[in-house]
Amino acid sequence: MNTKSARTVIIIPTFNEQASIGHVLDAIPMEYRNPVIVVDNGSTDATAAIAAKHCAIVIHEPRRGYGSACLAGIAHAKVFSPDVHVFLDGDYSDYPEDLPNLLDALNDQNLDLVIGSRMLGLAEKGALLPQARFGNWLATQLMAIRYRYRFTDLGPFRAIRTKALEQLQMADTNFGWTMEMQVKALRSGLHVGEVPVRYRKRIGESKISGTISGSVAAGIKILWTLGRYSFPHAQKPKQYETHVG
Repeated sequence: MNTKSARTVIIIPTFNEQASIGHVLDAIPMEYRNPVIVVDNGSTDATAAIAAKHCAIVIHEPRRGYGSACLAGIAHAKVFSPDVHVFLDGDYSDYPEDLPNLLDALNDQNLDLVIGSRMLGLAEKGALLPQARFGNWLATQLMAIRYRYRFTDLGPFRAIRTKALEQLQMADTNFGWTMEMQVKALRSGLHVGEVPVRYRKRIGESKISGTISGSVAAGIKILWTLGRYSFPHAQKPKQYETHVG
């Protein structure tokens, strides 16, 4: 399916992002703003109200966890029958203006899943903390060893065709969400790729990499997720260009 004419839904999981969510929604290119689903994951601030004022569809998922919020967004998106799902963070660290690059890659390279790689793009100094860089490096290296495909990032900014997303049967409710999607995509032999995206310091403190305990918990969960889905008899993925020099 040609993604240039495809129906796209954007899902933004949020938790206490009142200072940033308005900026995120305003930066989304106009032609992709309908629909935009903001999933309020139990915020105690005005995140939901601000998102609604910026014309987003706001749904509430009280069960805490990044994956829980994404799953709730996917469930709600079914009423729109989208061809492509886009996932974007609500802290204004991603550049929503880079969205056309992800969708062009889906179309031009006939891909099922495109990851916006912060490692290949321009990252503002200090935007990616050392523990985040190391965690990404370790996780992608282990995936490369297991599946012979080298991702460079587990970045949250990504686009996936709906049929591919349904095939993956996503289940993780927290830190393992991005890893689960990429491992399952490789295991299933989907056409995958990456494009460079820009990245800046987020507004507010990271709930994961901003603390030592959060970084450790996320790292353990990511590695556990890799092991859980890397079964011995997994299908060997097809080989595609990795966009890594």
